Amino acid sequence: MNGPYMSLARELREQGRISIVAACDVVADRARAVGETHGIPHVTTDPREVIDSADVDAVLVLTSMAEHGSLAIAALEAGKHVLVEKPMAVTLDEAAKLVDVARRSPGHLVCAPAVVLSPTYQRMGRHLARGDIGRPNLARARYGWAGPWWGQWFYRSGAGPLFDLGVYNITSLTGWFGPAKRVMAMAGTATPERVVEGERITVEVEDNFQILLDFGDAFFASITTGFTMQQYRCPAIEIYGSTGTIQMMGDDWAPRGYELWQNDVRAWKIYHDQNPRWPWTDGLRHLVDRIQHDVAPLMTPEHAYHVLEIMVKAIESGRDGEAKAIESTFSPPTFDDGDTAEATHLAHDRAE
Repeated sequence: MNGPYMSLARELREQGRISIVAACDVVADRARAVGETHGIPHVTTDPREVIDSADVDAVLVLTSMAEHGSLAIAALEAGKHVLVEKPMAVTLDEAAKLVDVARRSPGHLVCAPAVVLSPTYQRMGRHLARGDIGRPNLARARYGWAGPWWGQWFYRSGAGPLFDLGVYNITSLTGWFGPAKRVMAMAGTATPERVVEGERITVEVEDNFQILLDFGDAFFASITTGFTMQQYRCPAIEIYGSTGTIQMMGDDWAPRGYELWQNDVRAWKIYHDQNPRWPWTDGLRHLVDRIQHDVAPLMTPEHAYHVLEIMVKAIESGRDGEAKAIESTFSPPTFDDGDTAEATHLAHDRAE
């Protein structure tokens, strides 16, 4: 079980909100070690044992990317609640089936990444909704690093930095501004061979991306991502409006606050991170909250599908040089102080 998720799961268990009853790893020694370390009574190498267990109410899918869609579908069909790591699937056909199953299943489906749950993200969203920078005209987002030295699957077909990293930026931008209309991209493989887990491998996917999104009405966004970035010192996201600018510091999965420029103020306002302890694994807490309150999650499968369509078509655009229309749509989340299930996140803003 993923370490950061396990940390949050232990916290929820200590609060008496969940029990951790089963864990699965395809490597038997790892499964056994997880069970012994975290006091999990049942461990297995067969995911169906977890999915079919009568003791299991919610399933976390934290596998390599290619298995996300099929395991999430199976768990929803078994009537479970599901959190699936990003991306929700690696093909649009499988993702469409997952969305359809989620609509019919009694279980909730929460799809990572959980950036829209960040208190900093939500507060920035309220600035945008109030028109504090006027009409958005341009946006720029970035997230990348040099790439993992573990997990050869990161470099195989159906994976890569766009699904692993750029997904955060695309989720953030579409969460604020709604569905994109078109995508264009330049993409390539800058490092064709890498040493991963002590073995030299051939990289099968693009590892370097520049992406352009068209939101309509002459509002454009660019996204820089790849396993090609050593270090950086710049905001994660910048949004340029007709009367101001707002920019998120740090990364959108780990924000360090934001800065706001308004022409009528003629000075930068600096806002510290709204909750420095907010974890990128917060989708798990959100799923538990929504199950207990019997309320639909703020993060929707339709949003995750839209993000996947943008990524799949960005890869296609990078290969053939043509702009691609985005056909899917979704209703973006709203961040209003009356959302009681998010009260712990929004409490910092009520003095505004």
